[in-house]
Amino acid sequence: MVESSHKQNSTRSDPVSAVALGYDPDQDRAPRVLATGRGDVAQKILALARKHNIPIHQDAILAERLALLDLNAEIPPELYQVVAELLVFLYRLDNRWKGKKG
Repeated sequence: MVESSHKQNSTRSDPVSAVALGYDPDQDRAPRVLATGRGDVAQKILALARKHNIPIHQDAILAERLALLDLNAEIPPELYQVVAELLVFLYRLDNRWKGKKG
């Protein structure tokens, strides 16, 4: 899950946007865009992510670029590295959380 939030910058009044990514290594060549939204739709996407303990990463530029893709589209090769770094970060975070839980 990638979120674009401008809360830190009080001069911006842009609504929050969110992009949900999914990846199944058995079926996908690259992560896919599962959902995108701005404003209320983004808030619902984020609420679902929180409800299901899906990590959320804030990156306004990445969220804006991913939101341009069609639903279910694989991310383009030029975003592979940044998304791979994001996934590694999220997997490590998830493993730490599971380690503390168990």
